[in-house]
Amino acid sequence: MTTVLRRHPMLPVGVAFGAFLLLAPVFAERGTENDLWNMSFFVVLAAAWNLLGGFAGQVSLGYSAFVGIGAYTTVLLAKAGWSPWLTLPVGAALAAAFSVVVGLPTFRLRGPYFTIATIGVGEAVRVIASGLDFTGGSSGLRMPAGTFDFTANYYAMVGLALVTLALVAWLTQHAFGLALEAIRQDIDGAEALGVNSTQVKLQAHAISSALVAVAGGLFATNFQYISPGSVFDFRLSLTIVLMPIVGGMGTLTGPVLGAMLFSYLQIKLLASPALRDSYLFIYGGLLIVVMLFEPKGIVGLWERLVALWARRRPEQPVAEARRAS
Repeated sequence: MTTVLRRHPMLPVGVAFGAFLLLAPVFAERGTENDLWNMSFFVVLAAAWNLLGGFAGQVSLGYSAFVGIGAYTTVLLAKAGWSPWLTLPVGAALAAAFSVVVGLPTFRLRGPYFTIATIGVGEAVRVIASGLDFTGGSSGLRMPAGTFDFTANYYAMVGLALVTLALVAWLTQHAFGLALEAIRQDIDGAEALGVNSTQVKLQAHAISSALVAVAGGLFATNFQYISPGSVFDFRLSLTIVLMPIVGGMGTLTGPVLGAMLFSYLQIKLLASPALRDSYLFIYGGLLIVVMLFEPKGIVGLWERLVALWARRRPEQPVAEARRAS
């Protein structure tokens, strides 16, 4: 137990916060539950993306494609008579398969070239989905009647967020996580040491895309309506990237902090008609500030404050002894 706490010093806080989310329906109002559902949704997206973008350093701007695949799989199969819960693993499998198809050519690229390629993939999926009849075109699709159960969906989304965080924490503590870190630091050196970088990146891509697709399926079930402009939106991909960067890429708590901050800002700004569409602008400004003054995000700022406090603490008894003498 002591070893686990040393590896994950925030584990007690995480357990307490997870318990709060699971017990929230007992005492919280519906509006608060909606906010917590929204936050959990963003936690899944940010933490899943961080597995590839943060720990492996492969910055993808096309993750809205996986949200859309999960969402459309749920709606289309539900309209065919499937239970919405049974559609979730199907959407995850389709997203993982698509991630491999996309990853095989794009992972040959490095740096900004890979990022630009993922933008093209995401936009291509959105355009194709907007022109197909079975997806409802630009008008979108609605879930069948009788498939809405907010309480069940709330527990499913919170559970998915907790499972995502636990899975990412487990993966990064084993050989797979070491391989991701080696790829991020020096991909050529990692390959020289025997790491199959393409295979490791494909695996991280598939795992993260499957988690995001499940979140997309729960999104469709909760809102009962989807369209290419809502689930394949480039702004959603940009949001997914911004949250871990602001919170702290390559860390376990960074995506959670970024998701909490983003969901809070979004809720507050949506309450104001004049600022309803400005949340990305404000979050982008926050990103610029973070990158200029603290590239490690909120986690890096916290670590810097803790280190400063630790350096100043031993000086206090000495100063008090001098005053007493």
